[in-house]
Amino acid sequence: MKKRSFPFLFFCLALLHISAQNPAIQRIDPTNWWVGMKNPELQLLVYGKDLKGSAVQISYPGVVIRQVYEVENPNYLFVDLYIAPETQAGTFNLELSKTVQVKRGKKMVTETVKTSRAYELKVRDKHPQNVTSKDLIYLALPDRFSNGDPSNDKFADMADTASDRNNPFLRHGGDLKGIQNHLDYLSDLGITALWLNPVIENNQPQTDEGGAMRSAYHGYGFTDHYNVDRRLGGNAAYQSLIDAAHARGIKIIQDAVYNHVGINHWFLRDQPMKNWLNQWDTYTNTSYRDDAVFDLLHGSTADFNVQQNGWFVPFLPDLNQHNPFVANYLIQHALWTVEFFGIDGWRVDTYQYNDLDFMNRCNAALLDEYPGMFITAENAVKTVVSQAFFVRNNLNIPFKSNCTSPNDFVFYYAINDALNEKLDWDKGFNRLCIMFGQDMIYENPNLNMTFLDNHDQNRFFSVVGEDMNKYKQGIAILLTQRGVPQLYYGTEVLMKNFKNPSDAEVRRDFPGGWPGDKENKFTAAGRTAKENEAFNFVKKLAQYRKKSPALQSGQLTQFLPQDGMYVYFRHTDTQSVMVILNQSDEAKTLDTKRFSERLYGFTKGKNVLDDTTLNDLKKIAVPAMSVQVIELM
Repeated sequence: MKKRSFPFLFFCLALLHISAQNPAIQRIDPTNWWVGMKNPELQLLVYGKDLKGSAVQISYPGVVIRQVYEVENPNYLFVDLYIAPETQAGTFNLELSKTVQVKRGKKMVTETVKTSRAYELKVRDKHPQNVTSKDLIYLALPDRFSNGDPSNDKFADMADTASDRNNPFLRHGGDLKGIQNHLDYLSDLGITALWLNPVIENNQPQTDEGGAMRSAYHGYGFTDHYNVDRRLGGNAAYQSLIDAAHARGIKIIQDAVYNHVGINHWFLRDQPMKNWLNQWDTYTNTSYRDDAVFDLLHGSTADFNVQQNGWFVPFLPDLNQHNPFVANYLIQHALWTVEFFGIDGWRVDTYQYNDLDFMNRCNAALLDEYPGMFITAENAVKTVVSQAFFVRNNLNIPFKSNCTSPNDFVFYYAINDALNEKLDWDKGFNRLCIMFGQDMIYENPNLNMTFLDNHDQNRFFSVVGEDMNKYKQGIAILLTQRGVPQLYYGTEVLMKNFKNPSDAEVRRDFPGGWPGDKENKFTAAGRTAKENEAFNFVKKLAQYRKKSPALQSGQLTQFLPQDGMYVYFRHTDTQSVMVILNQSDEAKTLDTKRFSERLYGFTKGKNVLDDTTLNDLKKIAVPAMSVQVIELM
């Protein structure tokens, strides 16, 4: 998520003190749970009116109350349950009873009042699929992709009632139904996994950001963890999308935000306890400096605390993950989401700002229940050591992360620089060669989520100067190198722009996603010849990759760039693919003698991009500013 600078917003949430009233339960989080979880422990957040002092009782075979916690705010109870392995699915009542003083006529009498709420234990029926290096991820911003249901564009009872496509800073009405309507388009392109910017309720008011009032259309300020935003279609629309995607062989990755919530979150209107949030004497913003975290030898405690516990921006309150109740709440919500909706993986926003011990605990809880689950961390860093620090690595250091994958920003910066630089000692394609040479630091670099652009970055086609040769080289590198490639919506049809004057410029609506759009880029007829050239290039290579074990998970062998050309191989015991990139403005003839260790035994090849056959591998003609992907035979 992009950082911004804002004027200080005074934030004070007073606790409510209600005495001598009858208790009443208004909600329980998680909203339900499941039998047969590997971890039999569950902590319920019980919220209502004047719950403090209540006795709690459950009468259900296999469910035992371990402990009841009262906190500063009398409207909350936290209840620890043990759910025995043999417990059967069903519904029980959480019963509260409390002795109160009430006035009867002229006398005060003691009475016991009771309240209860039903709670369901379900049978586990979801089966998440592991996202791996075999997949191609498509990132779509729901509000800007397609509007499948105009009736949910805005609601009068929400904090932000606006929807206006003519205003780049407001909501535009895209929703989950719109995405579902175009799953066939994604399948045709070769997409096997779908990552959506957050879908959880963002009932946030508009905020003044840089002098313009902006909606939280991006989704990164949660206001109710257990509800998908109504403007996207709600829980039912999300489940429908997931089921439809799974039916087409497309996995779902959800965007997680553990570090902060929206200022309008329901539990901040009546905060459970003061230390639910990271508190400072005066407002303190994070420094955004990752080096303050990974500098284990020389870093200061003061810089570490500011980076970790400072707020991301004033209207996104920073959760105190050292508070065990906060930690449990977030972890259980992650587990609930997988079981309730059946998602297949997680992308964790602003990973480096979270308490790292908490993140290890959260990741472990997910991996214990769902071994092999894909969890990829967003850290907008520029060095391999920094990026590797936050994921599983081969570094001999005191702190060891258990996160399985980074959003590979080092790859992102390297490839964008490489395509715009002339080849030199450490420039051009040497940037990539040097970067891949450091992969030994990662435990499994094949799980790095690689990308050319995303919702926080300049559009790739603009970055390469709208040069189709560079565009094709970038797409080819993305789809033939190690890692789990991620494509940003619209990159396949040459959507462009820089983040000037704001992020909204790289988050424009997908043309054709709204009724009445003049252009429809979802169809070949609606695309220009150049856009079809780009789409078909992506499709050709993506569909080939779906069937290529070498490109999916093969070993990488690269050769130092020479004479403007970068050559590498992806290979398994059953398949070898050779990639040739020419960064020169001149056509070349490639003498392949220096690649004999990888060409031994092969006599010809097929260029999978144009289906031509190469009958002689000793000398290969290489056009200027080109890429060739050759399956060796």
